[in-house]
Amino acid sequence: MTTHTTHHHGNRVEDLRLITGNGKYASDWNAPGQLYGAFVRSDRAHATIAALNTAPALAHPGVKLVLTGEDAVREGYTKCPNALNFPGRNGMKARVLDRPALAHGKVRFVGEAIALVVATSAAAATDAAELVEIDYRELPPLVNADDALAPGAPQLDEAVPGNLIFECDVGDEQAVAAAIKGAAHVTKLRIESTRVTPSPMEPRACLVRYSAESDEYFFNVCSQGTTTLGKMISACTKIPENKLVFEVRDVGGAFGQRTPSYPEYLALMMASKATGKPVKWISTRVEGFLSDNHGRNNIINGQLALDRDGKFIAMRLDWINDMGAYLAPGAMGHIRNATTCMPGVYHIPALYATYRVPLTNTTPVGAYRGAGRPDIAYAVERLVDLAATELSLNATELRRRNFIPPAAFPYKTATGSTYENADLPGLLDQALKLADWQGFAARRAKSAAAGKLRGMGISTVIEPTGAGNARADQIELHLDASGAITVYTVAKTQGHGHETTMAMIVSDALGIPMKDVKVVQCPPRTKLEGNHTGGSRTMVGAGSACYLAAQKLIEEGKALAALELKLEPSQIHYAHGEFRSNESTRTVKLADLAKSKPLTLIAEGKFGSTYPNGCHISEVEVDMETGMPQIVSYCAVDDCGVVINHAIVEGQLHGGVVQGAGQVFGEHIIYDRETGQPLTASFMDYTMPRASLLRELRGEEHPTTSKVSPLGVKGMGESGCTASIPSLVSAVLDALRPFGISKLDMPLTPAKLWHAMQPVKQASRR
Repeated sequence: MTTHTTHHHGNRVEDLRLITGNGKYASDWNAPGQLYGAFVRSDRAHATIAALNTAPALAHPGVKLVLTGEDAVREGYTKCPNALNFPGRNGMKARVLDRPALAHGKVRFVGEAIALVVATSAAAATDAAELVEIDYRELPPLVNADDALAPGAPQLDEAVPGNLIFECDVGDEQAVAAAIKGAAHVTKLRIESTRVTPSPMEPRACLVRYSAESDEYFFNVCSQGTTTLGKMISACTKIPENKLVFEVRDVGGAFGQRTPSYPEYLALMMASKATGKPVKWISTRVEGFLSDNHGRNNIINGQLALDRDGKFIAMRLDWINDMGAYLAPGAMGHIRNATTCMPGVYHIPALYATYRVPLTNTTPVGAYRGAGRPDIAYAVERLVDLAATELSLNATELRRRNFIPPAAFPYKTATGSTYENADLPGLLDQALKLADWQGFAARRAKSAAAGKLRGMGISTVIEPTGAGNARADQIELHLDASGAITVYTVAKTQGHGHETTMAMIVSDALGIPMKDVKVVQCPPRTKLEGNHTGGSRTMVGAGSACYLAAQKLIEEGKALAALELKLEPSQIHYAHGEFRSNESTRTVKLADLAKSKPLTLIAEGKFGSTYPNGCHISEVEVDMETGMPQIVSYCAVDDCGVVINHAIVEGQLHGGVVQGAGQVFGEHIIYDRETGQPLTASFMDYTMPRASLLRELRGEEHPTTSKVSPLGVKGMGESGCTASIPSLVSAVLDALRPFGISKLDMPLTPAKLWHAMQPVKQASRR
């Protein structure tokens, strides 16, 4: 297989800094004279604020300021951008509610920030926050999407009739209806992709310092890239982007949750301006559960129509996308990405989908690792598996029969996207071999002898990388007289190893040692354009621009070396840090180009989406007595295009698979239906996946080279999450097949599996 580098093995460049405790995360930043913020949060899911008394808090020792929703409204910090800005059904526009930086007049979910207390210490701010007196008038809450859209449901806001924020559809409704009517078989399934919280290692934190002299705001904040964050804060506050200065070093995980601006950041801006001091806030873990954007939470009703030969002829999916009490910026991913990859890896001539977004009294839902990609893969793969069961067909053969054939790429789907390339039959063959598909019956018998049910599950998925909203992805290269190269980028790693991968791309293209290349991410006040890191985007975008910048340096270097050697640029060739010519015995070193002054250049490119794909096969044992599930085998074959660093690709795969497994086997945010109270707001109640969940993972690469990117790379960050969810659910259902169970929703907890088996167990005892 092709790879771009062979000379770099071992640890990532950033590892030593991070594992020796020398990282610098958002909460590690401090500024002279800083004050500390603590938020007062709603303990009701839906209520009007009849009265708010901040006087007792203001009287508390050390308190300098208390801000409320009145301040936010006066400042005009009430409208935040969202991307549900495309037309819906019959030209419908999304019914977007204002979201003041601090709740004003009404609270819409438990955890919504109502006031910000600012004091000389974090302890004083936290103590004083408890003294703010709030008189609520309770209103009936709706926390389930089905309840919110039910006829006669209480209306949560007069601006949102029927609690319907947005409704849209894609595809050909009539063609699908006709195909379903004439089909030999129609498989129907209702599934839920459950609500989860991203729970990155590092809780959210933000330090804001306002400078009256320059009228600028300085931020240290958890971020996935400062270009997107700056644009969002500017859109919320109307403060020009060039007055927002960000300095970010290390980020401890993000998973999409760190992309947007949050109301807390705007409140901290107001506080810093009002006090003339820097103001710092660090979220507690419980605050994170309540106020960080949640993920997933889709209900999907699906129908898959097949002809007599087991060929797919049409599919219809009806979605309810619960996006919570307010529209978060990344919420549209559940619609956009689900539409882009609606047929999955299959040739399905007729497609139709509807999407309805309800208003609920829950934490807003944003992008979470995959942002809609895992949900569509889960829906399609579950339908395919159920069709195979209903028709007594082999699940792999049904897939093979319906794959988009290699010769059909680039393949235009019935919902209008174009997949660039993939080798699905080859991917499947490699995965079946890696997983020893043929030997499964013997492994199942061995498990049965030990009192365990064993099941095997397969998923074959494809997904788009985020094409990004920036005009272009830019990289700046800086060469100094020592021959050292600094690479400037506005993409931001959150654990992805960009400092290693980008340095590898540049050192490889220039043929110089990696130690001579340093990567600087999101430099403050940068004028560079580019996308934030999200949607498996960065190697396709910023990575490709790194390669183009190195090529540009070589071309410019040839011209400069030609002047030095008194030759034509066409007579110069370059290798391993040196320019030479057959016409001269002299050489010009790369470092010589920067002798008189450092050399700086910018390269850019605009790259569309690539389509990484993969086939994951898992085996799960379920204990018949306890219902306890255990992953006993996990095999993944992925096509992420040309691989730059195998260890990093493997790390992305492991992380993604475990995140998918976390959702399958336990992670679930649950609200009480009557009161709207969250019942899972700490790790006492919410499952955090542990190392024992996935003891071993075997992964292989099956690369097809991308034509979108000059490096031939495709994204890798989300594939593990996208493919693992359907594969693992399918393995559990396969294990439970003897009990006649073909439908169960996540999370597949021991209790749920135990209860599902009981009716059959009791019948057999009679």
